[in-house]
Amino acid sequence: MNEPLNGPASKPPTSNRALAGRLVLFAAGSFAFGFALVPLYDVLCSVWEVGNRWTGQKATAVAEHPQEDRLVTVEFIASVPDNGTWRFAPKLAAMQVHPGKLYSAEFSAANLSGHDTVGQAVPSIAPSVAMQHFRKTECFCFTPQPFRKGETRNLPVRFVVDRDLPVDVDRVTLSYAMYEQPRVAAAR
Repeated sequence: MNEPLNGPASKPPTSNRALAGRLVLFAAGSFAFGFALVPLYDVLCSVWEVGNRWTGQKATAVAEHPQEDRLVTVEFIASVPDNGTWRFAPKLAAMQVHPGKLYSAEFSAANLSGHDTVGQAVPSIAPSVAMQHFRKTECFCFTPQPFRKGETRNLPVRFVVDRDLPVDVDRVTLSYAMYEQPRVAAAR
């Protein structure tokens, strides 16, 4: 009862070709979707005015008309989740700002790892309602920061607190966590 190789149990060659064609189309569609994510990210960042792609044009326009009759306290916090490979701290613990005015602050970072490395700062803003009203025009968190062994330097951030920040918010906390990127550092 041996059936021949081309018997009823084997699939016709046309179904294999159809399956291969569908798999190729699926792979091409997935590849195209990956490329479409970059412009989609740009559009979403510009609509919500968040992310690293935002140019800061609105912040410059807002900075021309500060709200002189209101003060908001901006607190600065720095943390290092890694095991002692960084020293990272704000130069000022807090500052009073007028909404709509452009300000600068600095953080100090030092590479204590014993080798060249790359750090990436991840920002966080609290309370969450203030997130959409806090605009960074320049920030060390936008790009990875290469550091030589033992290097210490100041990292600037320029920001505007929007005039339309809700009136019940009188304190905003800007915090950064500095992470080492070992794979990037090893490639340099």
